[in-house]
Amino acid sequence: MTSARGSGTVAVLDVDGTLVDTNYHHTLAWFRAFRRHGIVLPLWRIHRHIGMGGDQLVAALTDERTDQERGDHIRAAESELYLELIEEVQPMKGSRELIEDLRRRGHAVVLASSAKEQEIDHYLDLLDGRELADAWTTSADVQATKPAPDLVHAALDRVGGSAHDAVMIGDTPWDVHAAREAGVSTLAVLTGGFAIEELEESGAAGVFESVADLRLRLDDTPLR
Repeated sequence: MTSARGSGTVAVLDVDGTLVDTNYHHTLAWFRAFRRHGIVLPLWRIHRHIGMGGDQLVAALTDERTDQERGDHIRAAESELYLELIEEVQPMKGSRELIEDLRRRGHAVVLASSAKEQEIDHYLDLLDGRELADAWTTSADVQATKPAPDLVHAALDRVGGSAHDAVMIGDTPWDVHAAREAGVSTLAVLTGGFAIEELEESGAAGVFESVADLRLRLDDTPLR
């Protein structure tokens, strides 16, 4: 475990949809996974649930019975189908530079994700972030995914941080809900495809167009 550096805030950075452009790839993978199992859902409905963990998404989009009977198979199919698309994923503009900015300002940086280790390894390569981030999480670190607060707690544990001195950066209402349940405030970006009003109503302390926009306005945030 890395200790939180200096007197800076712990910056908990969501990965999917925030640092790397994955939300619509996941939407398509879920669509194909459900269709493989005889369930055809409109893409817009699936997108509305991206950011919610797969352990909760199937029931949220269908019902508890479907989740119990076919949920594990649908989740396995989504993982397989997403990996067919992962080479198309690109980092968001300014993502690595944001991590550099935060480190330069004395903050500990944790890349928070409940994705599988193979996916996180790919994102770390895209961001060239292994030597830059203080720590990161994977699906092995959480029992319940967002909107449960487990991921935020796990990220803070990685650097010995506390909710009182932490800020999350995310892109979906599910990020905001998870952080709020952990007692952490959230700065949100629009790159996940959710509206400003939705993110603000979820409790985001500030909403920015993109990571690049957030970088320009860091002095107006708790991460100044």
